[in-house]
Amino acid sequence: MSEVYDIAILGAGPAGISAAIYAARAKMNTLWLDKQFAQGGQILNTYEVDNYPGLPGISGMDLGEAMGEHAAKLGIEPVRENVLAVEDAGEEKIIRTKKNEYRARTVILACGASHRRLGIPGEEGLSGVGVSYCATCDGAFFKDKTAVVVGGGNMAVEDAIFLSRICKKVYLVHRRDELRADEILQESLTADGNVEVIWNSVAVEIQGEECVTGLRIRNVQDNTESVINTDGVFIAVGIIPNTEKFSGLVKLDESGYIIAGEEGITQTPGIFAAGDIRTKMLRQVVTAVSDGANAVTSAHNYLIRQR
Repeated sequence: MSEVYDIAILGAGPAGISAAIYAARAKMNTLWLDKQFAQGGQILNTYEVDNYPGLPGISGMDLGEAMGEHAAKLGIEPVRENVLAVEDAGEEKIIRTKKNEYRARTVILACGASHRRLGIPGEEGLSGVGVSYCATCDGAFFKDKTAVVVGGGNMAVEDAIFLSRICKKVYLVHRRDELRADEILQESLTADGNVEVIWNSVAVEIQGEECVTGLRIRNVQDNTESVINTDGVFIAVGIIPNTEKFSGLVKLDESGYIIAGEEGITQTPGIFAAGDIRTKMLRQVVTAVSDGANAVTSAHNYLIRQR
């Protein structure tokens, strides 16, 4: 395509939506790309967002929809295409999708992160038939059944709380003897009478043929193994950044996150990063939204200096 955009925003989670809003308000010639049908990124899989200022208790789906509608009112919506690669061609950046090749003077990488897998036997083969990475997506299938959540952070505890309202019994398997989740979430978990925490244990095998029937676990203190009979296994052991397409474009840290500070500036001129994809201490909706605004401001200043 012959058109050269001022800015290309890749991703439509909170960081990407925020960036699109700020770019639209700045009257920048903007290309916004995202492969997902619905806007919101990972928050779409969150049952309840209780720490976003002014909107306590809003569902992730509703928050994502509201953010997307805000952008739409400013006349900007994402083009539904999957980005295959981004190339630094100096003053212009080339964005390749399956259908098109786009050019932009600046690019904001806001592609977020994906659920980390356990990498144990049975996980891949039983995915979708008892193995899930999204309790709010699949929890309804386990009404009055037994479920196991693996993990100890906020996501795992939130999943266990959500499932406790649906399932007859929920087990939370954690490798340590204390949870990493926020105290308020731990208090809610403790109040749920049908949740049992299994400490100092790791998952070693998901059992079943056509569907999940059990989870084999190992106690890390004495190495004894046991099996939890369950209908579903929900895996919530963190995220990994979606940076595999950009490893040669920007510098990454040892965990694969793009090295960029609060201003979103990477070591590659004209390339910026926002949201869960970049190095940062706290990955939350509120920090992602801030990242999107900062990245657009940095890109705008970059374009001014280039003129």
